[in-house]
Amino acid sequence: MLNQRQEELLKLIVENYIKTARPVSSKSLCDALKCSSATVRNEMSLLEEIGLLEKTHTSSGRVPSEKGYRYYVDYIMKPKELTGDDMLKLQAVFRNQSLVLSDAITKSMEIISELTNYTSIVLGTSSKENRISKIEAIPINETNMVAIVVTDKGHVEHKNVAIEEKVSALEIKQTVDLINKFLIGTPMDEVSVKLEFEVKPQIANSVKQQRAIYDALYNVLTDLNEESNVHVTKPSNILNQPEFNDTDKIRAILNKFEDKEFIQNICESHDEEGNGINIYIGSENKFDDDVTVIKTKYSVGGEEGTIALIGPKRMEYDRVMTLLEFIKNHINE
Repeated sequence: MLNQRQEELLKLIVENYIKTARPVSSKSLCDALKCSSATVRNEMSLLEEIGLLEKTHTSSGRVPSEKGYRYYVDYIMKPKELTGDDMLKLQAVFRNQSLVLSDAITKSMEIISELTNYTSIVLGTSSKENRISKIEAIPINETNMVAIVVTDKGHVEHKNVAIEEKVSALEIKQTVDLINKFLIGTPMDEVSVKLEFEVKPQIANSVKQQRAIYDALYNVLTDLNEESNVHVTKPSNILNQPEFNDTDKIRAILNKFEDKEFIQNICESHDEEGNGINIYIGSENKFDDDVTVIKTKYSVGGEEGTIALIGPKRMEYDRVMTLLEFIKNHINE
């Protein structure tokens, strides 16, 4: 364990580096610690020797190491109070009676992504817990329509769909009515099988246009089954972090955000410590050694899921912890 002055020094360096993304010099810390530059340099050297700080090649200053961030999170950091503005934005979401819980969670995490400039992830209830309540299709023109899928949990998904054949509004209605007849009440993860073995035989002898509508809706429904429980917001935020300036590195991280199965595995991996908020820094997570994953699980009213934020190791840990705690408390209300 560090002594009081060493902990204060590490705290200042971590929080300074989080704000500026620039190595911290001994000179800038003297006034705050009320001691000489030589004393600060000696203490910084000691923290470097035990692996809590690192020296960059381009500056005489120091930056926190992965081990340094971990010590800061475990022994020094205190949750930061929410600003009134942050609180109002998040409270407005949960007070919106028109939003079902899953949508309120997704919307609140979108707001947190905007507030922090990190990427937010919501891994919702498994698709087997959602059943088809209604399917609608709104024609835009002869070869395009908007497909809308509503579940019994109140979740709504919509997608623009291109149809290979020219179709009429009547043909769309007839095809959708038939699909609804078979699918209403069906769990999302059973939709593909039911479409293939129950709906498709019914439509086999239909006109070419109706078969084209069926094919388009089949693709929409199977895609939604794979994607509906994973929501990734602002993956491009990684481009705003100054430490990510290598094109290959950025491309690799963005590709990971696009891989829904990979994201789901990340959110479901690790042995969580109780029901709290868990922080995985660098090599501790399975996403990337240069990022931090902060996540927590929720369970309420039969719905279970995970909310997470992914950002640089130079993350505002105190603020993120408070924001996620706020969301978790409101989910459980």
